[in-house]
Amino acid sequence: MFDFLQGYDVLGAFWMTVKLTVLSALGSLVWGTLLAGMRVSPVPLMRGFATFYVNTVLTSLGLADIFGATMGASDDFKVQGFRLALLGLAAYHAAFVCEAVRSGINTVPVGQAEAARAIGLSFSQVLRIVILPQAFRAVITPLANVLIALTKNTTVAAAIGVAEAAALMKTMIENEAQTVAIGAVFAFGFVVLTLPTGLILGWLGKRLAVKR
Repeated sequence: MFDFLQGYDVLGAFWMTVKLTVLSALGSLVWGTLLAGMRVSPVPLMRGFATFYVNTVLTSLGLADIFGATMGASDDFKVQGFRLALLGLAAYHAAFVCEAVRSGINTVPVGQAEAARAIGLSFSQVLRIVILPQAFRAVITPLANVLIALTKNTTVAAAIGVAEAAALMKTMIENEAQTVAIGAVFAFGFVVLTLPTGLILGWLGKRLAVKR
């Protein structure tokens, strides 16, 4: 029934998708959180930079074609493509992470920040110790949506030669006659990757929600 899968590394393609998702998610979480901190910073220059960035996010294709960016000295096209895809996906989704985290920051009562500043904590300490722990608990579900979108958006990496699931599906459709079956296999694969993420993080969001 699935003879058409022979000769194709389907699991390897989905493993590439998983690596792109996990590493890009970590990068976008860190960078997006920093951007969110800048967005609520008392320093106008930092607020301006974060606002500008969120409204002009870059993609991997923009980094490669417009700016000629490279990631390291490797001459291996596959390595370069993978690194550029990671950078592009992390840079793009960091903007969404930033806005999700900023919305969580806005749920924390202003009085808590004022009280923390009153006892001598700096802005960065207030953010790190008081605000962000509560903000993250409030935005687990929105961040889960960003992660699911990131998983699906890894398909754009095929445009710069990264051999992830969408790239292999395109190759198989071009070479095999069972178009519907191929589409079903890859659709099922993405459901397996995204559905548990949504269910688990949705449950976690309700479990850890801050009671106000």
